[in-house]
Amino acid sequence: MSGKQTEVGLVSIVDSYLYQRLLGFRGKWVVINTTKNPLQGLLHSVSPDHVVIEVSDTPFYVRIQEIVWITEA
Repeated sequence: MSGKQTEVGLVSIVDSYLYQRLLGFRGKWVVINTTKNPLQGLLHSVSPDHVVIEVSDTPFYVRIQEIVWITEA
C-alpha cells in the first residue's frame, strides 16, 4: 500500500421545485406515491435528497427521486 488516500465525492440531482413544494407539506398527513408503493403518514422532515415519513410509528426515508406524486391525506 502506498498510503495514498482516494477522495470520494457524492453527486446528487436536486429538484429544487419539488423540494420547495415538499417543505409546505412538513408536519402534515400525506400520501406519497413512490416508484414502488404508496405510503401514508406524517411527513416529519424534508431534505434536498430525501424525506422522512412516519407510518404506524415507523420512520421511512424516501429519496425524492423515487417520489411520483404527493398529496395531503
